[in-house]
Amino acid sequence: MDYLSNYFEKVKKEKRSKKAIAFFASLDSVNEVYPQVAEDILKELKDQRAYLKLIASENFSSLATQLSMGNLLTDKYSEGYVKHRFYAGCENVDNIEQLAIDEAKKLFNADHVYVQPHSGSDANLVALWSILVQKVQNKEVEKLSKKNAMELTKEEYEKIRQLLVNQKLLGMSLNSGGHLTHGYRLNISSKFMRSYTYDVDPKTHLLDYKKLETQVKEVKPLILLAGYSAYSRKLNFAKLKEIASTVGAVLMVDMAHFAGLVAGKVFTKDFNPIPFADVVTSTTHKTLRGPRGGLILCKDEYKETIDRGCPLVLGGPMPNVMAAKAVAFKEANTKDFQDYSSQVVKNAKALANQLMENGIKILTDGTENHLIVMDVFSSFKLTGRQAETALRSSGITVNRNSIPEDQNGPWYTSGIRLGTPALTTLGMKENEMKRVADVIYDVLKNSKAAINPKTNGPSKAKSDIDPSVLTENQNEIKNLLDNFILYPELVL
Repeated sequence: MDYLSNYFEKVKKEKRSKKAIAFFASLDSVNEVYPQVAEDILKELKDQRAYLKLIASENFSSLATQLSMGNLLTDKYSEGYVKHRFYAGCENVDNIEQLAIDEAKKLFNADHVYVQPHSGSDANLVALWSILVQKVQNKEVEKLSKKNAMELTKEEYEKIRQLLVNQKLLGMSLNSGGHLTHGYRLNISSKFMRSYTYDVDPKTHLLDYKKLETQVKEVKPLILLAGYSAYSRKLNFAKLKEIASTVGAVLMVDMAHFAGLVAGKVFTKDFNPIPFADVVTSTTHKTLRGPRGGLILCKDEYKETIDRGCPLVLGGPMPNVMAAKAVAFKEANTKDFQDYSSQVVKNAKALANQLMENGIKILTDGTENHLIVMDVFSSFKLTGRQAETALRSSGITVNRNSIPEDQNGPWYTSGIRLGTPALTTLGMKENEMKRVADVIYDVLKNSKAAINPKTNGPSKAKSDIDPSVLTENQNEIKNLLDNFILYPELVL
């Protein structure tokens, strides 16, 4: 770790970024205790500089956001919510949490905001249970003329508990682009609710609102859950609200993937979920470019229940991450971030168009957001995992993804999901996206299944590629990244 002592010598002689000094100083402190951890952090920086990050759910947060997490706030317990804590000494945490809340309310024009969830999955659990409490438990408690659930007898509580675990949830299926927490059979969301799913059209891979309305009227769910993990089009939340209202369902939206496009004023009017949804959940990373964490926005009707995410579902909040959320929300409420968000979508469209020009099958024949789903099995006779492996070897990091009616199952898959948030953060634009698309095509066109030595048959996971083709594309990626350096102020 001699680079650290050398770095500080350079700092004395040259004008260096204060953020860079803080970054390396913190790394130096880690190195004093556990050199291997410091080394692995540095390796991650080098790796992320050496690979094109095309994972749709990842981004690069600012150094200010990162540094705001590494402090003594991590040592403070603060169960409860602002000015209603179960521990003494939370005055500063109250202030930080309120700043994050206020920034998010301004950013999204939301009635109420809850910034404590540790992840998007946590946010969804809090939201789902809060809706159950608000719409089922509280209603039944009121019928019994009780002040709250603590006044119920064991028998009364058991009857209500049976009602709670028999409510219906209708969410987008995993194969159609939904998320695990939207009622997938192996997820907890389908264990405490009766889970139903809706699918995209098998030919167009688009959401059919008329078909969904018919299904909603048949199922009559308590909650209609909209949002996606791998769907490349906008959702019309005005229509979804109308559909939910036909059966009195709560409209819940998971905007984890496109929150930055809402914050950046790219998704507006009917495509902005905030005016239409009763409850909206999100992550704070991805397109929002903040720390890893969760977020809930809701109508005032739900705020008291949502604010009791602890003890309902969550444990203690993480004040250091709430501080980072406040910083990220502040950064997002700027014209620069709006320009960035607009460029994310322009880049995704340019990438999708060039991939299709090269003959690659793209679900929905394009994109309207930050992500693209490629059918690599139809296009190249590769599984998603084979394609993922081949692209990583060339210098591109992606993730495999299921597609509708996937022939290869959820582990190997037939698809690859691509996203442009991270490359856009680096400053890349449409021309770079075209170059990236050409590399993807060239790598996958020249890849084939590797031989599994155990079975002497084709491997569904590993792939082989001509070494000369691989070297050529690795050089192309390196040349591209040399002009778009991640955190250029961190000079090694």
